[in-house]
Amino acid sequence: MARLIGAAQTVSTGTQAAVSNTFNSSGTLTTATHTNTVTYLVVAGGGAGGSTNQGAFENGGGGGAGGFRTGTTPVTGGTAYPIVVGAGGAASAGNSASGANSSGVGITSAGGGHGAYQSNVTAANGGSGGGGANFGVLSGGSGNTPPTSPSQGNNGGTVAGNIASPNAGSGGGGGASAVGAAGSPASDTGGVGGAGTASSITGSSVTYAGGGGSGAFNPGAGGAGGGGAGGSNPSNAGTAGTANTGGGGGGINAQPLTPLSGGAGGSGIVVITQAEIDFESASSCWDLRTVFRKIVEDDWV
Repeated sequence: MARLIGAAQTVSTGTQAAVSNTFNSSGTLTTATHTNTVTYLVVAGGGAGGSTNQGAFENGGGGGAGGFRTGTTPVTGGTAYPIVVGAGGAASAGNSASGANSSGVGITSAGGGHGAYQSNVTAANGGSGGGGANFGVLSGGSGNTPPTSPSQGNNGGTVAGNIASPNAGSGGGGGASAVGAAGSPASDTGGVGGAGTASSITGSSVTYAGGGGSGAFNPGAGGAGGGGAGGSNPSNAGTAGTANTGGGGGGINAQPLTPLSGGAGGSGIVVITQAEIDFESASSCWDLRTVFRKIVEDDWV
């Protein structure tokens, strides 16, 4: 039998154990020697709910959830990959920020957009968009921005009506699975945050990337997956999104007509799993027949 180089060497076999790494903060993933594909979950930081420093008549829109992406991707064994876990958007009276991106193994999820507020600060685009306000800036932000396939998120709720009132409802932030609900200014009801998406990558089902609810006399609840609830009268500040879910923060209720802070967005998370792998190795060279068989089996690296 023909040989590649000289005589065939002894072939040994082994099994590389499965590995799962969860990053609640930024760090480094080093892939195992024989790994060539990983399964990932990358969730960005959620956007903050709308705030005010004017004591005006505009309730804050809910913050959009951080982008949610999951799937498989090729990698190189024995290689260090930087992992970035995005922070949730910060909030203070009169200032609401969008969430930060999360990334790892070549995959990036976009931070959620902040909610609209103060009649002149529009809802931001992002992984999921922030919710619109009840007065002046009614439109919700666009989700899946920048676009990915499958989609990483949804739009924030756009408000039908334009009513200057400290009780009128604004729009909920978008979530990974659903658009944020439109608030109802006429009925003083806030929009519910869009629902997130469940993942079992860690071994148990956990829902991530829910949108924040909007502020109103009857506030919108946060979406499943860590979204914070909107502020109500008399609990006027928005609730923060849950840490390491990418949930959006809740918007403020302007009833006391004083400066108020929306809820901060929840930080993101990155989870990477490497499956168990059976492998073969030789002490020196392979015979040509084994090389051909491995190439045909797509098992030659």
